[in-house]
Amino acid sequence: QVQLVESGGGLVQAGGSPRLSCAASGRTFTSYAMGWFRPAPGKEREFVAAISWSGGSTYYADSVKGRFTISRDNAKNTVYLQMNSLKPEDTAVYYCAASTLEGVVTTTPRWYDYWGQGTQVTVSS
Repeated sequence: QVQLVESGGGLVQAGGSPRLSCAASGRTFTSYAMGWFRPAPGKEREFVAAISWSGGSTYYADSVKGRFTISRDNAKNTVYLQMNSLKPEDTAVYYCAASTLEGVVTTTPRWYDYWGQGTQVTVSS
């Protein structure tokens, strides 16, 4: 079992740069690819960003590419989402998730096995 706890959300002005953190505990964090997701109209959860277990590979949704950066510190069992140039449409609850698929980094929510409770990011214009 893996427990994930997000933090770092809040009310931010458009153009702001908050950093979300996701602290993991439980089973071996370094075995898992990690992802960030947010709700979207017509979807259960929309892919935002993902990172391989080593941190060597990263993936982004087109809507955040060039503005958001995902990273991880395996020594601290933590994954981060640096959010830059925020827009009002980025307002959402952001969820951290862990995937146990071996050798694969997936952007599909159903392949993620563990989820945090989410952290709200509200962007004011």
